[in-house]
Amino acid sequence: MSVPDYQSLMLPVLAASSKGEVRIGEVITKIAGQLGLTPEDRAKLLPSGRQGVFENRVHWAKFYLGKAGLIEATRRGHFRITPRGQQVLKTNPLKIDNDFLGQFEEFKQFKESSSQSVAHGSASIETEIASHAETPDEIMRVAHKQIEASLAQDLLDRICASPPDFFERLIVNLLLSMGYGGSAANAGRALGRSGDDGVDGVIDQDALGLDRVYVQAKRYKNGNNIGSPAIRDFFGSLDRHKAAKGLFVTTSTFSPSARETAEFLSKRIVLIDGEQLAILMIRYNVGCRIEETLHIKKIDEDFFE
Repeated sequence: MSVPDYQSLMLPVLAASSKGEVRIGEVITKIAGQLGLTPEDRAKLLPSGRQGVFENRVHWAKFYLGKAGLIEATRRGHFRITPRGQQVLKTNPLKIDNDFLGQFEEFKQFKESSSQSVAHGSASIETEIASHAETPDEIMRVAHKQIEASLAQDLLDRICASPPDFFERLIVNLLLSMGYGGSAANAGRALGRSGDDGVDGVIDQDALGLDRVYVQAKRYKNGNNIGSPAIRDFFGSLDRHKAAKGLFVTTSTFSPSARETAEFLSKRIVLIDGEQLAILMIRYNVGCRIEETLHIKKIDEDFFE
């Protein structure tokens, strides 16, 4: 089964504390067993890779229950149900969610204070969260992915509107930014001229140029895919240069036959399509820069111990 959203976990979290103080780690394990989550479900991570999706959602369910006064923290990593929480359980609710918690004054005040902290004219963060199954962490990361997806398309559009030799230099710069060529000066250079034997760039992996990576760069619009003949031609160019490996980069994509051809040739040829190219450019800050950094902070439990 899929991992439940954080609102669906509110009732199980509250019920898990019905007997008194509990540790959050034990609650996570207990609820996972009750729901029949598989090890694969438990292993799913947030994009940050630092916390599990299920664990994160249990923590957010606990957070909102606390804001409504149904549970309270006792010591580090522990909490217990409150008299109000006990009363709620006695009513045998079918579900506890943000709408349900809205009946409690403390939760209303929490939502209002959150709304007031948002810039004037913006929608309430709590309203946005309440209308989604995702936690605030997940909503933030989804928005980040959307921003990067838009940036990736903008990068490819700008590349396609630039001169061919710009694209060749860009690929060399990207490889150097990724660490290819080491610390050697002038380790990478674009060729892109007649007589280059079908090679647009080269990276020297060592100071003497004994180990080289040859690059072919094709600046094609989306839909104009690279076929297997282009891969075989590049293979022939590598053979003429007595090279053992090459990199073929395009702003479009590769046909299935092209990928199959690259897989079975005797030389190592790595294929990078437009989508992968944009991702690498963003990761290594090539053609883009950091506009703003948001710091996500949490309680320092050690400080309060």
